[in-house]
Amino acid sequence: MKKLIYTILFLSLLSCQNLEHKKVHDIVSTWQNVQIQFPNDTSFISYSKKYNAKQVHLQNGDFTILSYIDSTGCMSCKLRLDEWGNFIHAVDTITQKTVPLIFIFQTQRKNDLIHFLKRVEFEYPVCIDTNSSFEHLNHFPKDERFQTFLLDKEHRVIAIGNPIYNPRIKELYLKIIKGETITNNYSTALTTTTSINHTTINLGEFDWRQEQTGTFILSNTGSRPLVIEMINTSCGCTTVEYEKEPVRPGESTALQVTYKAEQPEHFNKTITVYCNAEESPIKLKVSGNAI
Repeated sequence: MKKLIYTILFLSLLSCQNLEHKKVHDIVSTWQNVQIQFPNDTSFISYSKKYNAKQVHLQNGDFTILSYIDSTGCMSCKLRLDEWGNFIHAVDTITQKTVPLIFIFQTQRKNDLIHFLKRVEFEYPVCIDTNSSFEHLNHFPKDERFQTFLLDKEHRVIAIGNPIYNPRIKELYLKIIKGETITNNYSTALTTTTSINHTTINLGEFDWRQEQTGTFILSNTGSRPLVIEMINTSCGCTTVEYEKEPVRPGESTALQVTYKAEQPEHFNKTITVYCNAEESPIKLKVSGNAI
């Protein structure tokens, strides 16, 4: 089990560049088998219209999924509620709800956060850490992609990585929880090659109350069908629509991006396309000024 975390992250990020491989290797080496420390006064509470504020006693099972969130900035961007909901449902389905998923929020604005959690009916257990106690004890990675952990019954790190940001991490978390053998499925995957008409779209200046759209054209330049596994965005205010059918060699597909500002702001959002291409994940940018 001690070596499993390295395998998981290496497989999950096979398509990254060499510099990214080194960064991942360093994070894995640091966190392999580390025991997460909980402050003595840690308590978890479920906030929603249903519970209002209900203390939750976590069961001590074989696994726990912990996600640490610095709640500065756009909460809907960081939480990605729909995607977390789908992942939690997948975990609950295979475990009969025996694997708790808990969130640690570091914030100085506790009342604002509670209001937000109630408004969106977020009923999963959270700990609101106003004193940065978790960070002081554990010194979590600064990269948000590596602030989610799969823990064993002793709260030691088995795997690290955000299953919402990376579909391969999601798949591997589920495999570990189910007790399946982890193998390098991706090295033998049928891959293709792609090209894209541009990697950035500037939406210019516009009224923040009006939705804006832009389109990327992704072409399959290889000899095998192109399959888009998942598209993630860095913010809940950015969505992408695309055809789910495989793209045949020589053909293209449109990725239609919609941006809906929550407030006036300059923005620079990232879109990550995971697919069976040598270039995957493909990073795209959407920027502009919502006034």
